[in-house]
Amino acid sequence: MTVRPQMIVFDSWALIAYFEDEPAGQRIEEIIIDANERDIPMWMSVVNAGEVWYIVARQTSHSEADSTIAELRSLGIHFETPDWEATRQAAVFKSKHKMSYADAFAAALSMQKNAHLVTGDNEFKQLEKEIKILWV
Repeated sequence: MTVRPQMIVFDSWALIAYFEDEPAGQRIEEIIIDANERDIPMWMSVVNAGEVWYIVARQTSHSEADSTIAELRSLGIHFETPDWEATRQAAVFKSKHKMSYADAFAAALSMQKNAHLVTGDNEFKQLEKEIKILWV
């Protein structure tokens, strides 16, 4: 890993890639393993966790979606409920950039935690000067 972040935030794109064994999924797995070995905090907004849940539920079932969320937690990923400050920052990102509101919450959490956002979603390219991004 060339970039060695001290804290990590995942967007839903990264974790869907991991669960669906997409090409970037192997890299996501390496990041999770490294973070656990080095005690690097891993975070995800509950908004993005909800996005993962509904994507899995649409493809499989509610039960499988619940299992996916449980697996995220077992991997050491902590869910953060946005407060007003984070919600406002997400709204600022959404008002200034063409991006999904859920992605804006991932970016806001990354900014709030001063963490690297792990993603491969090109929608975040427009935020490269505002947040730290670990591209996969």
